[in-house]
Amino acid sequence: MTATETKPNLIGLSRADLIAAMETIGEKPFRAKQLWHWMYHRGESDFAQMSSISKTMQARLAEHFVVRRPVVERELISTDTTRKWLLRFNDGNEAETVYIPDGDEDRGAACVSTQVGCTLTCRFCHTGTQTLVRNLSAAEIVGQVMVARDSLGEWPTPDDSGRRLSNVVVMGMGEPLYNFDNVATALEIVMDGEGIGISRRRITLSTSGVVPMMKLCGERLGVNLAVSLHAVTDELRDRIMPINRKYPLKELIQACHDYPGASNARRITFEYIMLKGVNDSPADARALLKLIRGLPAKFNLIPFNPWPGSEFETPEPRSVKAFSDILQDAGYSAPIRMPRGRDILAACGQLRSDSLREKASLAKARAAAGIIDDDHPQRD
Repeated sequence: MTATETKPNLIGLSRADLIAAMETIGEKPFRAKQLWHWMYHRGESDFAQMSSISKTMQARLAEHFVVRRPVVERELISTDTTRKWLLRFNDGNEAETVYIPDGDEDRGAACVSTQVGCTLTCRFCHTGTQTLVRNLSAAEIVGQVMVARDSLGEWPTPDDSGRRLSNVVVMGMGEPLYNFDNVATALEIVMDGEGIGISRRRITLSTSGVVPMMKLCGERLGVNLAVSLHAVTDELRDRIMPINRKYPLKELIQACHDYPGASNARRITFEYIMLKGVNDSPADARALLKLIRGLPAKFNLIPFNPWPGSEFETPEPRSVKAFSDILQDAGYSAPIRMPRGRDILAACGQLRSDSLREKASLAKARAAAGIIDDDHPQRD
């Protein structure tokens, strides 16, 4: 590892931690404010280009610190203009990030990952076939948004009238509520008005149902909540989403009722991947309405996106429309998500890095680090 790779990275530090880092070299808090502007508003990673800082101080900062993004190993652009990046982190591990364009406007969302691999084993998800390696740091999470901005040429931070990267969805690889502290720090940086400046109303965090963390997420971050539901009975959800054995539907739905800030103006999104012959019948749609009764809710219907080796199939369009019509006739928004980036495996449930699966020795290291991994059996 080079000297540069061992220097502390200023990206991903909270404002308080950035001030503390400056104190270690005898600098006043104003220096942290300067750096915050250069890193997160201007997108600058080279101290020598930070023109409001003296050359002597630029050299001193470079002696002690780095401003480092993840490395783009591969960038793929779909025929529908979706972009996917395979990103390599400082230890050689990788994760994928996607920019999803809005079909109706010249803007879109960065879909960011929170873990290398995933601690869950949802049977319809390609990421779930990759054993959890580790949690991503706050720097690695916020760095994904910055890489997307780099690719789109959006520095300095544009205002809402001109930005293409207008939203962030925490829906990539991993379960964000199993890495909450790092996710929260990263999103607080993303939401900071003096930096990246994406408001909390434009950020959506998706969880598979880590019930004990949902209320804390709402209290600390106040972002939009999406719940990966995908089944209307415990029997089916146990089979396709093993996390349901720990937090069954009754507990999950109650946590949704308790989510701070949920209202008709800020409805909870229920994501529902439609699997042919599994959960796509009119009876399933009516059971879904009964399950979420009383919640400020909307639906995101996602026809299954195939990936190599999957056991599931995509439903017929008429089945998907019939399902959607039942929900909409009951007064709920239930759009059918148009698949984006299927040709580059960038659609929902298709993300998977090229990192090697961990062996038993690394599983022990994860346990020692407090990473929850009990839903994911070890594989040879």
